[in-house]
Amino acid sequence: MTQDVPKATRRHDPERRDRIIDACLDVIAESGVAGASHRRIAAAAGVPLGSMTYHFTGMDQLLREAFDRFTSGFAAQFERRMAAAADLDAARRAVADLILVDLYASRRELVITHELYTLAAREPAYRTLTNEWMRRSRAALERHFDPVTTRLLDALIEGLTIHRALDTEPADPADVTDAIDRITRARR
Repeated sequence: MTQDVPKATRRHDPERRDRIIDACLDVIAESGVAGASHRRIAAAAGVPLGSMTYHFTGMDQLLREAFDRFTSGFAAQFERRMAAAADLDAARRAVADLILVDLYASRRELVITHELYTLAAREPAYRTLTNEWMRRSRAALERHFDPVTTRLLDALIEGLTIHRALDTEPADPADVTDAIDRITRARR
């Protein structure tokens, strides 16, 4: 008499790919791009190591998709804040909130941002991600500011995030709003 042994079934996990991408960003925040390995990311995502090669052709594809998700999310937040601004003063406040609330909110986001910048500085192929992020950010700013002011604000935002990531003292929100005010009032 033979006993029916249940067949091993493949577990359906439609969110697995997304979890891997999110875990990749978490690993980058903890260990940098240099410390992001298939094994480490699979462990962080709680998936078998084989899932990495099933869902991604290699680490480069995974990094691109992770950074694309990250930059797209920030660009969308940028667009929402600037779209909600009804006038110039509200636009200035929106820029301040982008810096003080969205970009300064988490060390994780600062680290991931700078890991992408470093990678894009070394690997020109990643500049497409940073260029698209800048293009979307500038388009959102141009809803309220002329192109020259937009470039200055964009540079201010980037520069302040670098200072925030590296400075041992917290930024003074009054300095941020003063800098925004100075740049936006100079080009009327």
